[in-house]
Amino acid sequence: MHAMQTSVTTAHVSPLEHSRLSHLRSILTTFARNHKIAAVAGIFLFVLSLAVAFAPQIAPYDPNQISLRDRLLGPSLDHYFGTDESGRDNFSRVLYGGRISLVVGLAAMVISIALGTVLGLIAGFRGGIVDAVIMRATDGMLAIPTFFFVLIVLAVYQSTLTTISIVIGLTSWMGCTRIVRGEVLRTQHMEFVTASIASGASSVRVLGRHILPQAVPAIVVTSTFCIAQAILLESTLSYLGLGIQPPQASWGNMLSNAQDFIFTAPMQAVYPGLAILLTVLAFNALGEGIREATDQSER
Repeated sequence: MHAMQTSVTTAHVSPLEHSRLSHLRSILTTFARNHKIAAVAGIFLFVLSLAVAFAPQIAPYDPNQISLRDRLLGPSLDHYFGTDESGRDNFSRVLYGGRISLVVGLAAMVISIALGTVLGLIAGFRGGIVDAVIMRATDGMLAIPTFFFVLIVLAVYQSTLTTISIVIGLTSWMGCTRIVRGEVLRTQHMEFVTASIASGASSVRVLGRHILPQAVPAIVVTSTFCIAQAILLESTLSYLGLGIQPPQASWGNMLSNAQDFIFTAPMQAVYPGLAILLTVLAFNALGEGIREATDQSER
């Protein structure tokens, strides 16, 4: 009976799907065994995500609660990271600021990866004039200084969380497009793709079922770098006063406020600066670890 159940179960798994599962298992095993720093980075990001998601339950104070009697206090049991120039609790503001950074990073990543993947698939699979037009548009976007372009857009439109996420996402898809196009060109002449086309499968089915899964590891790696880039860009915009507007806390505007107290209360800049540094480094380390694990599993 057990043998019959096993044979029935395996019958539903095609050789291609079994190969993909084995490849994914190999990547995860290699990642866990050989990339300790990347694994630690992943754990850090998981803990950070939980902390900012449950900021209302974890934060000891309202991040916008002003107490002029408690201005620029040092770290203590009442205020773990001390207080800012308005007496607001820095620990609470770092947590809520992390929400802003991660939401912008994730939202911008989803937009850029979705757009870049679609354009890369179309360019690589169609080829010819379609490929030429898409890649010239990609080169044109890469030639535009992204930071100044974002500054102009935000100077015209209101700097809301949605606007910032959309603008960053729509100006950071080019790298993903090039990577996905390369993966399509690498895999579209493989036997299983050719067989699927010969059997009469539609272009959408061939792309979605056979070509796109081969590009997923590269897309995942690109996603981590996109998030890190978006967090840095949002923090820079907020620091310049064109991002998230006070009194709403973000790591960038916390740094902006701290610059006036760099000599009298230098720790004001340390907490948000360290949060940005660790988060960006963690995403970069995670992406690098996944990339190396993917390369090693293919050898």
